[in-house]
Amino acid sequence: MKKETQLISAGRSKKYTQGVVNPVLQRASTVVFDNVAQFKEAAKNRGNGALFYGRRGTTTHFALQEAIAELEGGAGCALYPSGAAAIANSLLSFVKSGDHILMMDTAYEPTRDFCNKILSGMGVTTTYYDPMIGGGIEALIQDNTRVIFMESPGSITMEVQDVPAIVNVAKEHGIITMLDNTYGNGLNFRPLDFGVDISIQAATKYIVGHSDVMMGVSVATEKYWPTLRENSYLLGQCCSADDAYMALRGLRTMAVRLAQHEQSALKIASWLSEHHLVDHVRHPAFASCPGHEFFKRDFNGSNGLFSIVMKQGNQAALDGLVEALHHFKMGFSWGGFESLITTSLTMKPLRSATGWQHGPVVRLHIGLEDVDDLIDDLTQGLEVYASHL
Repeated sequence: MKKETQLISAGRSKKYTQGVVNPVLQRASTVVFDNVAQFKEAAKNRGNGALFYGRRGTTTHFALQEAIAELEGGAGCALYPSGAAAIANSLLSFVKSGDHILMMDTAYEPTRDFCNKILSGMGVTTTYYDPMIGGGIEALIQDNTRVIFMESPGSITMEVQDVPAIVNVAKEHGIITMLDNTYGNGLNFRPLDFGVDISIQAATKYIVGHSDVMMGVSVATEKYWPTLRENSYLLGQCCSADDAYMALRGLRTMAVRLAQHEQSALKIASWLSEHHLVDHVRHPAFASCPGHEFFKRDFNGSNGLFSIVMKQGNQAALDGLVEALHHFKMGFSWGGFESLITTSLTMKPLRSATGWQHGPVVRLHIGLEDVDDLIDDLTQGLEVYASHL
């Protein structure tokens, strides 16, 4: 089955749809039972899709979990109220005081903060590594290393990791591997196919796709799914049935949305690569992006997210660019239908293992607007940028 077809059919068995097209929206906190035998049967199967209690999920949640697990090729999928919660609780499910984590230096900022501010207080230490380290990560492994965490491409600066090389080292040492796969989304990259143990996404982004739901998902292999499922439940993680329904709806159109995001982003990135103010483009499909060779080898495609590195700049120029734009809005997140822009004068505060020797960074998410309108918008915005240099 092609992935485009899979997105339409996944999670739509008759037990979820009950005779209509979409899985039924089932809201519940309490589940009631007709007799003791039924209660005992539900308790026995409460982790395997049986209605038991609202925090365990309803048929709406089960439909989404089944669909995402199928998309990512895993044994099961846990749902969380945000992508940050998915990352935090995936780590919490497998580490304890005295453990050590290897975390790539280009981690999503809340991931880094969670390690530095929460895990450190629990006695879990973190070493940040160069995302381009590949098999050289073996030199950083300690006797107590429990998890190697990857994010590919990296946050903002888009470095693509050599995931198979890192996974091979991890398996030799019995270390769990996790990967933030929000960019790859299960369509363009499936980490579990490359030996990763747990694949995490901010479903807020391309799965939902309309900037109206916060959600995280974490998919695990058969070996680690029972622990992830039960520990996430004990940590109180769940999301509303309404949000699960919205994620299911977004899932059906994700392939066509991604195709348009990708096409428009490639056109705009190519145009920007020739702009006199731009030093280079950080788009995984471009040779100027670190790890481009791994992207070509491992990924099926890209999406609407990339960054550009400016030759020179200052805060006034960055602020002027953002405020001059009409179609690009300033805001966090990405993956929705709208175009967004964020800027960073330097990446140094967020880099401890690699540093940052380049100019200011402008991250763009290319939405579903007309691509020529977006180029016109950037043209006049960059003119304002230049006026502040």
